[in-house]
Amino acid sequence: MTGDLDYDLYILGAILVLALCSLLTRAGYFVFGDYFPLSDPVRRALRYAPTAALIGIVVPELLPWSPAAGLQLDIKVFAALFAILIYWRTRSTLMVIVGGMVSFWVLRALL
Repeated sequence: MTGDLDYDLYILGAILVLALCSLLTRAGYFVFGDYFPLSDPVRRALRYAPTAALIGIVVPELLPWSPAAGLQLDIKVFAALFAILIYWRTRSTLMVIVGGMVSFWVLRALL
């Protein structure tokens, strides 16, 4: 709080409006979902949303690209490939996390 009541109320109001917008967009389907049913093609398409979000987060982190330098390979790529191999052999999420991190730490220590 700055001591300026108008400014503080403006900031608090903005926070409350943004919190309300976030609540409505995140919980809106749970509250109003019975009134607005989704069609089957939309339901089928939404099954892929978590995978698409995960790919959108992981791929830019593993394969950074800039116009000046192009594609930049890092030890993260090799640790991720090792984690994929571990998952392919074990199908264990815990082993993927442990193996990927251990391989990342070992590669970072060696290079």
